[in-house]
Amino acid sequence: MKGKVFVTGASGFIGANLVRLLLERNYRVKALVRKNSNLSSLQGLDLELVIGDLNDDDLSEKMQGCDYLFHVAAVYSLWQKDKELLYKTNVFGTRNVFKSAREAGIKRIVYTSSVAAIGVREDGVLADEEYQSPVEKLIGNYKKSKYYAEQEAHFAVELGQDIVIVNPTTPIGAYDSKPTPTGEIILRFLRGKMPAFVNTGLNFIHVKDVAMGHILALEKGKAGRRYILGSQNLTLAEFLEKVAEVVGKSPPKMKLPHWLPLTIAYVDEYILTKLGKSPSLSTEAVKMSSQYMYYNPSRAIRELGLPQTDITLAIQEAVAWFKDYFKIQT
Repeated sequence: MKGKVFVTGASGFIGANLVRLLLERNYRVKALVRKNSNLSSLQGLDLELVIGDLNDDDLSEKMQGCDYLFHVAAVYSLWQKDKELLYKTNVFGTRNVFKSAREAGIKRIVYTSSVAAIGVREDGVLADEEYQSPVEKLIGNYKKSKYYAEQEAHFAVELGQDIVIVNPTTPIGAYDSKPTPTGEIILRFLRGKMPAFVNTGLNFIHVKDVAMGHILALEKGKAGRRYILGSQNLTLAEFLEKVAEVVGKSPPKMKLPHWLPLTIAYVDEYILTKLGKSPSLSTEAVKMSSQYMYYNPSRAIRELGLPQTDITLAIQEAVAWFKDYFKIQT
């Protein structure tokens, strides 16, 4: 199924790992990047870069000559100064990407949604692809924007487009340059700035397995079908123990009650936003941490052959990359 692929969000965490794997598998890659993107994760790679935005009117022209599309790009933020930009990018940008792909004659699309769009079950059962939390119960604008963006994929499928949807859980690994909230936890741990934590639960997966899941979705996935790209369900305490083992330090022992960081976040947001600054802790992030975001990835394992690399290896690679990229001495 080799050919030329168009990738949005190529300079991001998942995108950079996906591009590398595509090139290893002899796909030709054309990547859309913004003019102010950090391209360090793509240095030295044999790919074609085009400057643009998801909402560009000429996006279909940029896609010309490509067979397939991976729409990975999204604004991932648990605090937004500009909520309108979040929806403009994640929802309306996604609509324009699908429209442009239709005009450009793209044969098949893999859309990167998120388990954020699915939500969590309240009955203790692991959420799978058939579950959908009511949108009003999704915490925060990021999750709601991903839900509405995924609806755009379903609408496009109804119009006859061949789109496979993947819903990554919490990826861990190299090239997390922004970094993601979970990458920030590892980074704070490496810098010795994590004396305490608020316990929660997440499903973790090696970012390379997420990248492979995208390619497997292109090659094997069913149109209009969701695939959760996940692996191991762990509490944050269990995850920190694994990080501590890799780093060779003791994990934080102080577990904070949720009300304490929530209070701090409210004050932080109120004061810093008045000063035109971003808060160091968002109320949305703290509220999310009160949920155990566990998922069942068995469909992707069964139908796509999604790899299940040990999370410890993902942490090792993340730690090594962070230490090199941020010049951290431990």
